[in-house]
Amino acid sequence: MLNPKLKPFSLLVGEWNTIGVHPLIPGTVLHGHVSFKWIEDGAFLLMHSEVEEEGIPSGIAVFGCDDASDVASMLYFDERGVSRIYETTLNGNVWQFWRNAPGFSQRATGIFTDENNTIQVIGELSRDDANWARDLEQTYTRVK
Repeated sequence: MLNPKLKPFSLLVGEWNTIGVHPLIPGTVLHGHVSFKWIEDGAFLLMHSEVEEEGIPSGIAVFGCDDASDVASMLYFDERGVSRIYETTLNGNVWQFWRNAPGFSQRATGIFTDENNTIQVIGELSRDDANWARDLEQTYTRVK
């Protein structure tokens, strides 16, 4: 049974090619792939992400939620051994995820366009809990 709190995330389900940039790798265009699929009959959503070029780790995330909240959790792990918990929402055509951690907060906003077949994701990072700088930026294009 599909978890009703995760239903808005149905827009993400499928295969996506990605292209992007990262400020730590100037002049490099990053090509990759992201997939989203339901697991346990829709109780959770599973994400796999990978980038072909060096410098951006491949990762996995599991989306789940608490009945008492309208915000879902995204449990993330990558090939560096980094493990993080993000909060995430998908309202209308706006997907957001964020993590508030002293000295290393992150947030990203993805906007769906092209009949939900393209997502423009802009990531930001704060190392001082006050100022935000651009981080990973990607365009997801649905594989049809």
